[in-house]
Amino acid sequence: MTEILRVENLVKQFPGVVAVNDLSFSLKKGEVLSILGENGAGKSTLTKIICGALKPTAGKVLLDGKEMNFRSAHDAMHSGIAMVYQELSMTGNMSVAENIFMNRQATNAAGFIKTKELYANARHYIDMFKIKTEPGNLVKRLPTGEQQLIEIAKAVSMDPKVLILDEPTSSLSEDAIKRLFEIIKSLKEKGYSFIYITHKLSEIFQISDRVMVMRDGRNMGIHGIGDVTEQDLILMMVGREIRDLYAGSDVDVSIGEEYFKVSDLSSVGVFNKVSFTLRKGEILGMAGLVGAGRTEVASALIGMMRTYEGTIELEGQKLSIKSPADAINAGIGYITEDRKKMGLFLGYAISDNVISASLSQFTHNGFISEKEVRSFSEQQVKDFSIACTGIKQKVMNLSGGNQQKCLLSMWMSKKPKVLIFDEPTRGVDVGAKSEIYEKIREYVHHGNGALVISSDLSELLGICDRIMVMYHGKIRGEVVKDDFSEEKIMAYASGYQQKEGTIEWAQN
Repeated sequence: MTEILRVENLVKQFPGVVAVNDLSFSLKKGEVLSILGENGAGKSTLTKIICGALKPTAGKVLLDGKEMNFRSAHDAMHSGIAMVYQELSMTGNMSVAENIFMNRQATNAAGFIKTKELYANARHYIDMFKIKTEPGNLVKRLPTGEQQLIEIAKAVSMDPKVLILDEPTSSLSEDAIKRLFEIIKSLKEKGYSFIYITHKLSEIFQISDRVMVMRDGRNMGIHGIGDVTEQDLILMMVGREIRDLYAGSDVDVSIGEEYFKVSDLSSVGVFNKVSFTLRKGEILGMAGLVGAGRTEVASALIGMMRTYEGTIELEGQKLSIKSPADAINAGIGYITEDRKKMGLFLGYAISDNVISASLSQFTHNGFISEKEVRSFSEQQVKDFSIACTGIKQKVMNLSGGNQQKCLLSMWMSKKPKVLIFDEPTRGVDVGAKSEIYEKIREYVHHGNGALVISSDLSELLGICDRIMVMYHGKIRGEVVKDDFSEEKIMAYASGYQQKEGTIEWAQN
C-alpha cells in the first residue's frame, strides 16, 4: 500500500516534561493504525501535533511525501487531516445539518444559506451513519451517542485523507459501534486512512490493520494485528503483565442482606416503575443501550431528577431525596459519567478536589486545617496511585485516568453507604481500569453496595454479582452471575424477553 502519512523523529517538550520523545511511524493509504497506551503515554499530544493543534519541538510530519508545517487545526483540515476528539464539540442550539457543515454551508449569490441543499447534503451523512434524526433537529435534543456519530459524520464530510478518531466509541451503544466499524471498513476500501485511539483492546482486533503501542512518549513497537495478543499489548503498554483484568482482590466478599431498596420509581417520559434491591457487599450492574434511562435513574436516586412516584429505602428507612445534598446526607454517593463537566473542579488542585465532598471533616472553628488537608491528600494520591507532580497540581493537567482516580478518591473518602458508579472506566487505560476495579471491590468489602452503570458488557460481566438490564425506561430483566452471557444481556437490552421454560427469545 502507498504511504499517506509519515512522522519522523517527533519531539514535544513541555516545562519539565517530554510528552513525545523521538517518535516515528508511517500510515498507509486505506489502513487503520490503532494507537494504544496508558493515560499520559503521549497519544493525545502526538495526534494534536499531527492535526495541527500543537507545534512540535522537533521532528517532521509528512503528508503524501510533503513536509507539513501546519499553522492550526484548520490548516491541517484543509490539507486533508481531520480529527474527532473524545470531548464533543457540537453546538447544541444548532441543527444537525448546521453542525455537520459548520462554516461550509452552500450559499446563494446574496450570501444566504441554501437550506434545502444543506438538508439534502446532511441527509446523505445521516443515512450513511443510520442516525435516527432529521437534518433540522437541534443537536442538544439527541442522545450523547448520536451526537458522537454526528461528530464523526462531520469529519467524514470534509473528505479527509487521514481521519484521527480519539476514543470514538466511548459513548456509543453496541449497535452504534457496529455501524461505525462498518462505515470505517467501507471508507477504507475507498482509500481513507485512519489513526484510531482506544482503550478497548477488543476493538483493536476488530478494526485495525496494525497497532502501535506508546509508553512515556515513545513508540514501543508497531505490529500487524495478527501478530500480537491482548497480553502482548498490555505488557508493552504498562510494562507488567495483568493476567486477569477483572480479578481484583483475592479476598472473598460475602454478600449480605438487602439494605437498599428502590420501588416503582417513575419520572414522566423518562423511566417507569423501576424497582430493584441492593445487598451489602454486592456489585450490582445496570446495562442497557444508550438512551435506555440508566443515567436518568441514577440522577433520580441522588435528587437531580424529579420523580412523581416510587420509594427509596436505606436500611429500612424511607428516604425523602429532593436534592443531591439530601442524597449525600442519607449516605448515597454518585460518581458521574462526565467527570469534566459534572464531577471535578478542573481549575483547582488535586488536594482541593479530593477533600471537596468531605470538607467538614477538615474544618475546625470555621477554618480549614491545611496540615490535615495535606496529610490526607498525600495519602489519597498514594492510595489511588494518582500520577502527578504533587497535590497542588491542577486536575485539568492530569491524564484522563488520573482525573478519574481523583473523582473516585473524592467520593470514596466520604464513605457513603451506597455508591453509584456511572461509566467508571470511560476513557481510562487498561492499567488504571484494573486499579479502579480493585477500588470498587475494596469498597464493597467493607459492607457497602455498589451500583455500576456501564456500556462495556465485558466490564459488567467481569466485576458484577448481578446485572439488571434497562430497555426504554424499564427494567427488562435481570441476570445472576452463574447465568451471565453477553447474548442474554443484549437480548434484554434490545427489548426481547425470555420465554418461560425455553431459551428462545421473543420480542414483547
